[in-house]
Amino acid sequence: MRYLPLTQPDRDAMLGVIGVATIDDLFVDVPEAARLDGPIHGLPMHASEMAVERHMTALARKNLTAGEAPFFLGCGAYKHHVPASVDHLIQRGEFLTAYTPYQPEIAQGTLQMLFEFQTQVARLLGTDVANASMYDGSTACWEAIGMARRITKRGKAILSSGLHPHYVSVAKTMAKFTGDLLETATPTLSAETDLETLIAAIDKDTSCVVVQYPDILGRIADLTPLADACHANKALLIAVVTEPVALGAIKAPGEMDADIVVGEGQSLGVGLQFGGPYVGLFGCKDKYVRQMPGRLCGETYDADGRRGFVLTLSTREQHIRREKATSNICTNSGLCALAFSIHMTLLGEKGLRTLAQINHRGAVAAAERLSKVAGVELVTPAFFNEFTLKLPVEARPVVRTLADRGILAGVSLGRLYPGEGDLANGLVVAVTETTSAEDVETLAAALEEILA
Repeated sequence: MRYLPLTQPDRDAMLGVIGVATIDDLFVDVPEAARLDGPIHGLPMHASEMAVERHMTALARKNLTAGEAPFFLGCGAYKHHVPASVDHLIQRGEFLTAYTPYQPEIAQGTLQMLFEFQTQVARLLGTDVANASMYDGSTACWEAIGMARRITKRGKAILSSGLHPHYVSVAKTMAKFTGDLLETATPTLSAETDLETLIAAIDKDTSCVVVQYPDILGRIADLTPLADACHANKALLIAVVTEPVALGAIKAPGEMDADIVVGEGQSLGVGLQFGGPYVGLFGCKDKYVRQMPGRLCGETYDADGRRGFVLTLSTREQHIRREKATSNICTNSGLCALAFSIHMTLLGEKGLRTLAQINHRGAVAAAERLSKVAGVELVTPAFFNEFTLKLPVEARPVVRTLADRGILAGVSLGRLYPGEGDLANGLVVAVTETTSAEDVETLAAALEEILA
């Protein structure tokens, strides 16, 4: 959307209707100390449209885009190939203009798509039911913690050290307003997960245990013993999946008796997009469905016996019963959910499993090659498409040096956990179907040169 500035007569006319003399009068309630003392420093007052476009284009050229370089970034956002047909279909006018069903039964196409999306997500996560999507994985994680509080009437959540620190940060922010007590920890640079520690920490005040699968270091664990321990103490197990493609190869959390499974659906149908918008996945056991946040679409039949789709459960905070609200989220990521659903449909179950195999096979080959670099140690021997390396030096400067050479080498744990010296040498590397053998060799050769 282009910015079309108003003329001074336009502004004067608007101020006259409002009943104030100047634009500054509109900001009298803003403390003086919080206001700008003049023009924004370093920003020119005005420029021609062509000059601005030229300047912005020059700035954009400084970016190293994902498709222009060997790309190994992951940790919650993954570069997968999205078929061109996905973008073509989601740009159809009927989808773009009716992406959220405020008058639900009128938008039968939208409701059918969301119903199919829910079916795909429930099967993927291994849950009885799934909703019509959330904002993203991190907010879905927090919503699950809030849901566990409502179900158990308890206020303490135990968060695994392997949970993405950004998800932990969102939970901490929201807990300030609800009073939930969050027990958190920092991961260790080892092959062992913290499942035994989590099991030992569960008590009568615990509402839920939140564990990522695979976790932030790429480690995979059997969640069944943790689920049993939670249920023995009348607590819930919440599993977080940041890479849904992994579920084409490994057992779904719901099949290991997780009560709530949430995740980030960006890997399927949704590009990296500078970090958003993404699409949150949310599934749970059927007995908890009325405490689930967000929308739920259902299938029914009309008076003439014709199949139709309805909004079975909607976000009550959007209507009149706010005291019964299950969430502060009153919509869903409809367009991104559509992209997810189209990509899943194009793949099918066989295609998803094949895609997962390609990802895993490529990651295994990359881990074997990179761990042969002198001084580099593979921390996670069992993984899906993401693994952690321990470098002989701090990882952040190495990542920066490689980026300057046109290689996006991975995510340094020092960036995710600043000040944690034990993690400073950790580098999380992700490999997808878009990563070639040449990309891996380029990274390995550059690492050998830098670490020599």
